[in-house]
Amino acid sequence: MSKKRYTSGLLCLHHQAEAFSKATQLYKSALIRLTHSYVLAEFVALANARRIPRSAALMFVVDLVGNPDIETIWVDESLHGKAVALLQSRLDKKYSLCDAVSFILMRERNLDAALTTDRHFEQDGFLRLLV
Repeated sequence: MSKKRYTSGLLCLHHQAEAFSKATQLYKSALIRLTHSYVLAEFVALANARRIPRSAALMFVVDLVGNPDIETIWVDESLHGKAVALLQSRLDKKYSLCDAVSFILMRERNLDAALTTDRHFEQDGFLRLLV
């Protein structure tokens, strides 16, 4: 089984209108559950844009951070700098800073797949599990 990481797949797990049975199945079968603080920030913004009640989105983030089965990496100055350098080396791509942090962490952890709908992961050589 491939190692899995989730990013934008959080919205699929959280909000019924976005829920994919595949996302839930993949999440439950994941050997590794890893996220980072920029994903959490992006999730709150995305939930707000999708008009998901703020209290529900924030409760989801609090529960996620407190979940012992999920490792949350807090982006520090060094990781942020590596992500900016990655973006600078790929000016032809439209990756977000959040994407760049994900790519760096995935490479450092030898992860090959992400629970995400974001095509940028495929562009950078990873398997996008939610198509």
